[in-house]
Amino acid sequence: MAIIKPFKGIRPAKDKVHLVASRSVDGYSPAQLTSKLSENPYSFLHVIKPEFKESSKAKAGTLEQLQKIKVKFLQFVSEGYLFQDKEESIYIYQQIQDGHAFTGIIACSSIWDYYSNVIKIHEQTISDREEKLKTYLEVCDFNAEPVCLSYPDNKAIDEVITKATSQPAEYDFTTTDKIRHKLWVINNKATLLELERAFEKLPAVYIADGHHRTASSALLGKMKKKNNPNHTGNEPYNFFLSVIFPERDLKIYEFNRIIKDLNFLSKETFLRKLSQNFEIKEIGKTPYKPTKKGDLSLYIEETWYSVSIKAEVQAKPEMKDKLDVEILSDLILAPLLDIHDLKTDKRVAFVSGTKGIAELTKTIDDGKAMAGFVLHPLSMHDIIKVADAGGIMPPKSTWVEPKMRSGLVVYSLSPSI
Repeated sequence: MAIIKPFKGIRPAKDKVHLVASRSVDGYSPAQLTSKLSENPYSFLHVIKPEFKESSKAKAGTLEQLQKIKVKFLQFVSEGYLFQDKEESIYIYQQIQDGHAFTGIIACSSIWDYYSNVIKIHEQTISDREEKLKTYLEVCDFNAEPVCLSYPDNKAIDEVITKATSQPAEYDFTTTDKIRHKLWVINNKATLLELERAFEKLPAVYIADGHHRTASSALLGKMKKKNNPNHTGNEPYNFFLSVIFPERDLKIYEFNRIIKDLNFLSKETFLRKLSQNFEIKEIGKTPYKPTKKGDLSLYIEETWYSVSIKAEVQAKPEMKDKLDVEILSDLILAPLLDIHDLKTDKRVAFVSGTKGIAELTKTIDDGKAMAGFVLHPLSMHDIIKVADAGGIMPPKSTWVEPKMRSGLVVYSLSPSI
């Protein structure tokens, strides 16, 4: 039984939404970030980077810096760039890119669903990062970037969304990356109840993107419950901001691997060792991407290779249901290159499939790395299968689209702002 909860969202004034909503700060290069902050005083980036115009800046993550973020957020509210809805609402968000519409629901999800495995994971989290994000939430007191969840396609939910989106959107704007964003505000009590009941019938929902943000919200809520003798379960800390898409409406890209060195092996020795478990075919100079599961492509010394696991290797019991990212780690990175921990090993880097393979190729051609592996992308169905089995994927297995803009709908962890 999955819980979703309406809330009084904090969102941009209608005439400023295209100026306020921003990509995640990590989505900008330093030069782009400086340009955005210099040219647009309404950008939510000013909340995340409140010291932009200050010559002396606090160290990132310190109490001083986090308090400045909260002050800047409250300033955006007081100046009318942001306002809080008077009624509890659920929001329908639609992003249209390259002719495809992704449509999901923005609501509060329960941290207790996370603890009870109703919200299922497929990725391990790092304790240090969880604690840092928990502190961020505790001081700043708001969620501005929703966790991306997914659910198996559901007719009842589809019908509510279809009916709601037949009405004019509250927001409808296009950003400079040619992506169109639409938002509907749903505060009709009958419609809200219909959505809540539809989600209650789902046995589980799945984290597609945002494991650390979910874990940090859960840690904060657990701590606040412990410290609150009058805990009721309805306090804001029991919930976190989520955007929930049906399985069909998520696009999963691969995360490709760039390898800094071959562990003292020559190219010829590396290929020979690789051929023990894989069929290797030289492709040449033409960039090559794998076309199906079980296949990889390798780029090394300006040459592309097709790398396919041998049938007799794949038939081994220990290889049953292995994902390509696991095959790469278990049969190549660990035994041949001595790369065992993808979270900490500096000899491996990652590049999202959204960037194509040009960045991987250039990095190697420029001499910054020796080899690159390109993977076939997973599907949301693959992720659900792993999560249902209680499995954990290697770090950086997927890049999930769409990415929602920061500051489009904010959830306050304080009863009032």
